[in-house]
Amino acid sequence: MMSVVDKNGRILSDSFTGYGNYLVGELLHPHWTNFVYWLLALSVLCWGLEILFPWRKDQAVIRQDFWLDAFYMVFNFFLFSLIGYNALSKVAVAAFQDGLAGLGISNLVVWDIAWWPLWARLLTLFVVRDFIQWNVHRLLHRVDWLWQFHKLHHSVEEMGFAAHLRYHPMETLVYRTIEYVPLAMIGFGLTDFFLVHRFTLTIGHLNHTNVYLPLGPLRYVLNNPQAHTWHHAKELPGHHPYGINFGMTLNLWDYLFGTGFFPRGNHQVALGFDGVETFPKRFWHQLRYPFRPTKQFTHGRTTWP
Repeated sequence: MMSVVDKNGRILSDSFTGYGNYLVGELLHPHWTNFVYWLLALSVLCWGLEILFPWRKDQAVIRQDFWLDAFYMVFNFFLFSLIGYNALSKVAVAAFQDGLAGLGISNLVVWDIAWWPLWARLLTLFVVRDFIQWNVHRLLHRVDWLWQFHKLHHSVEEMGFAAHLRYHPMETLVYRTIEYVPLAMIGFGLTDFFLVHRFTLTIGHLNHTNVYLPLGPLRYVLNNPQAHTWHHAKELPGHHPYGINFGMTLNLWDYLFGTGFFPRGNHQVALGFDGVETFPKRFWHQLRYPFRPTKQFTHGRTTWP
């Protein structure tokens, strides 16, 4: 019988080589379902909208930190997994499943929706996942040590599509860890997950794009650049000291739970947090920022009286 060490070693080895082969295959063989080129096409589309229909017209086409954010897109979506996230997460999942097996639990699924129509599966997965992510996003703002990681995303001072994926890789660990059990309890397929993921990624890109995108009545449901710009505002309304507009894809949760701030009109506000001017400007320094030996755990956002 294979030992735990041997088993985990095999998982790590297979994961490294498997993801490496996958990434090389994606780069060398473009196709309609290719995620790498799909993300590139989405980015070019959003950048084109910024060039043709800029909301902040005085903002340069190659805005502040444009190339840094572009690198974060590549790092967080591909290089981080190649370095080890994909392999380590599979080891963690295997260990969790072994623990469940030791308790006599062979299957986490308690709500089997595999037989539902495709639209119902996608809608259920989308709504449940978005609600979980909304709650995790609030934690990133309310828990001081998590805020130190999330500051990186809020260090954006000029908004653009690539700012969507400027975040600390630790956020990936936090989101995926909290998501894992509730989503594992729903019997959706891997294809369902990837379809929902692409839709939410599209909305996320648009939310950060430098365009004014009024949605009419849909603004009460879907997130949009106007709402998300207020989430990044340097100064917050006084009754929301930890943040506003936490919605990832849906605005619905902020309306329901009183964390929304959606003023009408074409508002443009300063972005960031108190002291953003002194936040590290270089990639490795930004990744090390939350681990610095002397830090003060303060939220660092000013509020209106």
